[in-house]
Amino acid sequence: MYSIKELQSLISSEVDNEIRLLNSLEPKNLYEPVGYALSMGGKRLRPVMVLLAYNLFNDSVEKVIPAAIAIEVFHNFTLLHDDMMDQAEMRRNSLSVYKKYNENIAILSGDAMSIMAYNYLLNCDSSNQVSMIRLFSETALEVCEGQQYDMDFESRMDVSIQEYLNMIRLKTAVLLAGSLKMGALAANAPEKMTAQLYDFGLNLGIAFQLQDDLLDVFAVQEKFGKKIGGDIASNKKTFLLLKALELADLQTKSIIQDWIQKKEFKTEIKVKAITDIYNELNIKKITENCIEDFYQSALDIWEKIDVEKERKAELLELAKMIMSRDH
Repeated sequence: MYSIKELQSLISSEVDNEIRLLNSLEPKNLYEPVGYALSMGGKRLRPVMVLLAYNLFNDSVEKVIPAAIAIEVFHNFTLLHDDMMDQAEMRRNSLSVYKKYNENIAILSGDAMSIMAYNYLLNCDSSNQVSMIRLFSETALEVCEGQQYDMDFESRMDVSIQEYLNMIRLKTAVLLAGSLKMGALAANAPEKMTAQLYDFGLNLGIAFQLQDDLLDVFAVQEKFGKKIGGDIASNKKTFLLLKALELADLQTKSIIQDWIQKKEFKTEIKVKAITDIYNELNIKKITENCIEDFYQSALDIWEKIDVEKERKAELLELAKMIMSRDH
């Protein structure tokens, strides 16, 4: 079995090779931004999940690298377009693609990335390739559905917590779940185990996004890699905001709604005002409890995966690593 660090090193090396290739291609304004998006780094969680799931059943992880690259390229495509839709100027302490180049370039380069992802996937030698492509297509469409719900929620004041959880399931969790299932499919794993790995990833992914929402308010900006309070400033209907609206008395709820409806405001003042309300209502602890519930559901599924504990130990380590992050 490979360790997480070994898989991260392997996938980072492969991504670096792709970046060098992209930087040599023409037209430069199409491919260079793709390389730039991929060069911003990150922990490469999703491609590592592909390799890790494959490695549960097969030690020849190099065979599934094209599928892992496909997942990483697609994920970065979604970030590229998300940043533009959210008007987020920073990504991993670097300028967002649309800020470094321009919006038209970012749109076209993002489109190219979504197509390139399929080309990488087609290079994966597996008898389950059709199932892998079907999974990839379904997952990609679900991610788009989640993003649309996220944008729709910005203009709604009646979003329920259940609707929100479904949105992050689609926008974030299905790609983690799909990454694990992709690796399992490539390794011709039993259907029951591919389903368990998917459900494990789904619960872990929801916990991951809830933690991301929490970090957006309570993290240290230098570690987080983007401005703290971005969700508050843009009226994102996060778990924190929805739970605050649910628990607040009429006066506090009115204050929150006033801030949401304001067209002109100083970001720092708005973020502090809403954060103060979160602190009064103990929203941080409530969110942490919800995160723990989904994380525990993932661990319960991990226990049931019929693979030797030693062999699936790295999968558990990955889950712990994801949930212990502070950025």
